[in-house]
Amino acid sequence: MGSMVSLKAADGHVLDAYLAPAQGKERGAVVVVQEIFGVNSHIKAVVDQYAAAGYRSIAPALFDRLQRNLTLPYTDMAGGIACIQKLKDDETLLDLKAAIDQVRGAGKVGVVGYCWGGTLSYLAAARLDVAAAVSYYGGFIPNYMDVKLRVPVMFHFGEKDSHIPLATVEKIKAAHPQQIYHLYPAEHGFNCTDRASFDAPSAKLAFERSIDFFKKHIG
Repeated sequence: MGSMVSLKAADGHVLDAYLAPAQGKERGAVVVVQEIFGVNSHIKAVVDQYAAAGYRSIAPALFDRLQRNLTLPYTDMAGGIACIQKLKDDETLLDLKAAIDQVRGAGKVGVVGYCWGGTLSYLAAARLDVAAAVSYYGGFIPNYMDVKLRVPVMFHFGEKDSHIPLATVEKIKAAHPQQIYHLYPAEHGFNCTDRASFDAPSAKLAFERSIDFFKKHIG
């Protein structure tokens, strides 16, 4: 189990983060990037999941620039979208960098994100000092198709995702053909145990693939 810590971004902004130490032999570090609903119990559980796999893991509270301790119910998608529209990419990436720096003592750092976080992990692979990135159903990726990915990225998408049509997935693949892509017979948010779209077999397989990917590129 982890605990809350305080981080300071390069522009002086102070934010909270949920940090969990690696269990067993430490393999490196993983930054977990939230959905549009905040660092809630599910995101904390994901941090604990990666910590249990041997990675020092952390989830920065990216909504702290709007309101501290802000989480939204999964039914409030409009509220979540309104929140991220108020945030600036450059500032959010500063917050991610603060989280990366916090855990860098563990070794190489990977980043994994979900929904909005899936897009941010993709941006981190282009703009931040990480060794690898995993993106789960990053719906805003088409807004950033021209970025140059500096490190390996694994993408997870649901075949039934009404927010991300398969045609969009194909466009992302065409823009970044050298990366790794996996499709699952599932909907958007299939990794989240607290959502109706949770799909246990898909979540299990995606996590196993993500761990193998991080073992290859982080340790």
